[in-house]
Amino acid sequence: MSNKVIIAIDAMGGENSPNKIIEGIKISLNSNKENFFNLFGKKEILEKQISKSKILRDYCEIIDTKDIILDDESPLTAAKGGKNSSMWKSIESLKDKKSDISLSAGNTGAMLVISRLLLKTINGINKPALAGLWPNQNNMNVVLDLGANIECNEKNLTDFACMGSALFKSLFENDRPKIALLNVGLEEHKGSDVIKKTFTILKENKIKNFNFCGYIEGNHIMDGEIDVIVTDGFTGNVALKTAEGTANFITKNLKRSLNKFSLILSYNSMKKFKEKLDPRKYNGAIFLGLQSPVVKSHGSIDAFGFAHSINVCNKIVKGNLIEKIESNLITVDA
Repeated sequence: MSNKVIIAIDAMGGENSPNKIIEGIKISLNSNKENFFNLFGKKEILEKQISKSKILRDYCEIIDTKDIILDDESPLTAAKGGKNSSMWKSIESLKDKKSDISLSAGNTGAMLVISRLLLKTINGINKPALAGLWPNQNNMNVVLDLGANIECNEKNLTDFACMGSALFKSLFENDRPKIALLNVGLEEHKGSDVIKKTFTILKENKIKNFNFCGYIEGNHIMDGEIDVIVTDGFTGNVALKTAEGTANFITKNLKRSLNKFSLILSYNSMKKFKEKLDPRKYNGAIFLGLQSPVVKSHGSIDAFGFAHSINVCNKIVKGNLIEKIESNLITVDA
């Protein structure tokens, strides 16, 4: 067990759980047996599914929890009354050193509040941010915040830039990643007061840890010219859902618009195109700023997508990501 990555999973969080959770674990185990799963949820439900598969019995342990935090539950209500929930217990297992990383497809706001209550933040960071990887023309970029903090001040956005830079350096070994603030225009005078103040702070400090490139507009996120894109959680989440919806719309309608003969001729190209745009392949965002790793899966994702978030968890632990982020992090007082 010492060589295994121990993943604490909130088995009851998100749509169609625990069915998609169990199926996602199966898919993951077919290609990678480096993980062991602590499953938090209703034992009588989970045991029925686990008992059907030897590989699940060998790689999973069920920890019985009586309560479930609902998707429409307020973060404050969840924090006050959720101490016996699958989400709370899965995150608490990090605090108790019984798991290496925690994963849930449940309520994002509740995850953030519970994580803040149970886990320490990295020195110098006020608010954790939800950071994910997006495909671009060249490779990948980091985007944050994707929904953890609806309202942010200039200190928060400056911290996000520093943390996003550290994450990118940790994943891709780039000495000076290019950072930009998501905005409604490229001119310095455009945007909210918070955006403009953040721009001034990052421009004047000239941090050696990254190269600040000013503003970026939404239609250039996937150009590949910028490595880390910084925004508040409201804007970031809207951008994420818009991109996912657009990708799904394009892949579905492109196939419908081609006749059978065209599909046969372009099958391989279509397959590669669809795989490139498949949002499920980029599922799994990490709460940056915590001293222990907590990963959020989309609540509506299917088993295939959930398996990808398990792979993200494995890479985070195997790559000592938190330690690398701490060593690469330079914060700025705003």
